[in-house]
Amino acid sequence: MRGAGSGHYEHRERLSVRFFPFREVTPNSNCLMCSQPPTPHDDSWLIDEAYQIATHMRTSPELLGFSGGEPLLLGKRLREVFETFIRQHPATELDILTNGRLLADDTFADQLLSGLNKRISWMVPLYGHADFLHDFVVQKHGAFEETITGLLNLHERRQAIQLRTVLIRPVLESLPSFCEFIGKNLPFVREVSLMACEPVGFALANRELSDLDLRDWQNELVTSIRTLERAQINVILMNTPLCALPSELWKYAHKSISDWKRKFEPECSTCSVKDDCSGIFSWYNKRKQAMQVQRIEGVVHV
Repeated sequence: MRGAGSGHYEHRERLSVRFFPFREVTPNSNCLMCSQPPTPHDDSWLIDEAYQIATHMRTSPELLGFSGGEPLLLGKRLREVFETFIRQHPATELDILTNGRLLADDTFADQLLSGLNKRISWMVPLYGHADFLHDFVVQKHGAFEETITGLLNLHERRQAIQLRTVLIRPVLESLPSFCEFIGKNLPFVREVSLMACEPVGFALANRELSDLDLRDWQNELVTSIRTLERAQINVILMNTPLCALPSELWKYAHKSISDWKRKFEPECSTCSVKDDCSGIFSWYNKRKQAMQVQRIEGVVHV
């Protein structure tokens, strides 16, 4: 879409995406703002269905994304899923959303990636520059150390990495220091995605941490993005309506909310920048959310 140095993501936004959520795998983290909390249902049939879909897809999408649950908990079956899609759709790019913790195991990282004739893009969440911050957000002791080791193992195996962080209160309070940490210690990441929180799931049970107005955190956002730019790391803002951001950050904002869960409020109908805006999540409730949509008027260049 737009954004200094964000050409890679600009290309990917226009691609067809097929999404296979391996939710039968219980996550090994319990994030404070998880939009899809774990359930007791057995969805193991999705693995076989993924194989069938790969075989019967009539055309190959340019990009295919895998999510969870936690896909890495599939172990060797995840490698089999990769190989199935690579064999059936060799031109398709693969993205995987994972907390990356199990990749701290060198043996497992080799089993999953060694000899795989495709470079996969890994989208890995990180929520702070210290263990007490990240471990608190994901509610798992030791998760920070495992995630950092997993990221280093991915880099060693020449994999593309997008760091993701959700902009909840404990993250925003230390965001400038966190971005300095990324620039100094993880300069190899392809990009950093700063994501507004989705108001559903565990976020509803932790409103005091997750429900906020990004307008109150503009200084932190501007400082943090400038820090990443100085480190020559691409930055993406996701799930953020333009009216919640200072205009100098609009160029980083992407229309990232999926069509099926995106909406616009009535006041958005005459907004000057609606066509460039991500909109808001369908479950946004202006009577309950801290952030209020505001129409932008006049001639504006995004």
